[in-house]
Amino acid sequence: MRRRSIAVELGDFSVASYNIHKYRGIDGVFDPERVACVIRELKAQIVGLQEIDSRFFHMENCAGLLSEKAGMEVVLGPTRRKRANFGNALVTSYTVKDVRHIDLSVTRRWPRGALDVDLLVRGETIRVIVAHLGLGLVERRRQIRRLLDVFCSERDRMEIMLGDFNEWVPMVNLHRVHNVFGKPPSLRTFPSFMPVLPLDRIWVRPASSLVSLSTHRTPLSRMASDHLPVRAIIR
Repeated sequence: MRRRSIAVELGDFSVASYNIHKYRGIDGVFDPERVACVIRELKAQIVGLQEIDSRFFHMENCAGLLSEKAGMEVVLGPTRRKRANFGNALVTSYTVKDVRHIDLSVTRRWPRGALDVDLLVRGETIRVIVAHLGLGLVERRRQIRRLLDVFCSERDRMEIMLGDFNEWVPMVNLHRVHNVFGKPPSLRTFPSFMPVLPLDRIWVRPASSLVSLSTHRTPLSRMASDHLPVRAIIR
């Protein structure tokens, strides 16, 4: 599998995962429009976002801004934290058929969740899960087990799981995911100005549908968040 950008063929589409760090860049500037510009740079038909925080920018305002700037529909997946919502979102140019929410919260840890969305892609229904796992080792183990439990045994449609998995030692927890989805390349995405940790991931089932995987490195993406986006081409 090549990590370089390759020509997109007629049947290909692109998917990305991006932790937007509550719209705050590495320069300390709160700038939702800059994040929206990075999403537009990605030129992906499906983008999973993490760390949308309504304490800094109301979630409905976020949806409106992203829809306007990127020209795509936004599906929100908030979880409750104190007096605000904090969670994930899915930005897509495809038709949204169904939306479900997966509770990934673990006792004595911050509430966590995942978006579970059915999309109509060129006449076929595909499933996309957008997740953001916790910081604790045991917490992530439970969350991964919960995510894998929701995947049905039948494989008559494409399934994509993406997000910030906060896991940099793959054999500790991610081997469970690799057993189900296959093992794609591990790309360094954090911190954005000098990435050393592979926190952001995209898996596709069947694994043969994953054509390429790369980080999106531009002057804007290095500045807009502390994570780089990761982008996949899928056939």
